[in-house]
Amino acid sequence: MILSSGLAQHGIGGGATDLPIPLMFAMVGASWALALSFAMLVVQWKQPRFTTPDVDPQAGEPPARRAWLAVLGLALTAWFLLALFGGPSDETNAALGWLYILTWVGLVPLALLFGHVWRDLSPWRTIQGWLGEGRRTYPAKLGYWPAAASLMAFAWLELASPDPTNISSVRIWVAGYIAAMLIGGWVFGATWFDRADPFDVYSAVVSKLSPFVREGRFALHNPLRTLPTVPVAPGLVAVLATLLGSTAYDSFSSSSFWQSRMPTGLERSATLVGFCALVGILFTLATCASGGLTPERRRLLPGLLAHTLVPIVVGYIAAHYATYLLEKGQSAFLAMLDPLGRGWQPLGDPATAYFLSEHVDLLAFLKVGAVVTGHVLAVIAAHDRAIALLPKAHRLSGQLALLVLMVAYTFTGLFLLFSA
Repeated sequence: MILSSGLAQHGIGGGATDLPIPLMFAMVGASWALALSFAMLVVQWKQPRFTTPDVDPQAGEPPARRAWLAVLGLALTAWFLLALFGGPSDETNAALGWLYILTWVGLVPLALLFGHVWRDLSPWRTIQGWLGEGRRTYPAKLGYWPAAASLMAFAWLELASPDPTNISSVRIWVAGYIAAMLIGGWVFGATWFDRADPFDVYSAVVSKLSPFVREGRFALHNPLRTLPTVPVAPGLVAVLATLLGSTAYDSFSSSSFWQSRMPTGLERSATLVGFCALVGILFTLATCASGGLTPERRRLLPGLLAHTLVPIVVGYIAAHYATYLLEKGQSAFLAMLDPLGRGWQPLGDPATAYFLSEHVDLLAFLKVGAVVTGHVLAVIAAHDRAIALLPKAHRLSGQLALLVLMVAYTFTGLFLLFSA
């Protein structure tokens, strides 16, 4: 089965060999784009336009969940579980493509186009609604840490485990995930999903960058106005660092250098954690590198600026997984029409369209463009928030470390993307 071979070697496939742009040109050009963007912002952008100095922007009350989407979510979940536990016990199980491609990678364009629709689809929220309010108040200090831990667990399963297509391992992970969601929802109510469900949190964060949906309703708007409304809580930086770091590790693990080493399971796991930790630590240090702040205020800065990582995450994931989603996703969708692996072909046996892979110039433009666009948006968001948070005398100097870090992220991201 073509799909299983693609899953075993996760990633978009093809790096420098399929991109007709010299790596150095791409890296230098992207860095100049960031530097010039920042210079223009410093000259022209003197007052915050998207945030206020002392108010931590939070989203308002979300609209009521839509019943028809809740029913659809229950039906899709039942279909997925039928495939996972009733289908073949090998890498041909259709649920693998649903989980790794259609859900994990497809979640980003879904949130960008339709907002936080995952909240409506979530079967765990539906079941929790039947059970009533939670028995305990969710501890505020716990924040997003459960989501960060579960995201790391999923990233390890997909990228660093001995065999990501081992159906027994995937069944165990999914069973543990379901148990955690049901028990957590019963104990803490809907807040549990806002802070602990990895897919729910991922969708909620990315949806703030959607230009089409605002506060659960379709409305064209500047996404940089909704981006600062990512709710701030402990562990938010860890969530975004895990998303960005794991994607960077996926590119690195596909490089000839890493493949030639034949790394052990421990080396893969440690390197994955190292990538995510490094992203988070460097971001924390860069955001705190400003004078004129009290220690208490300085400790708050990483969380208050964490939303600026969202465009970088989205841009790099789009660059890294676009081909994977659009091409392998076709096979994954067709496989899900045969959840039990009986050879059903309700749509016949259509050939996979490899449009992007066959148009390398377009593919190169999209990949580099996604990375650069994500970083430029991040620079704009960071500048706007920084001039709202930093003392007037330190508004320029306080941003320099973060700018340098974003240039480094750009260099590293493009290097890994081209060498994958």
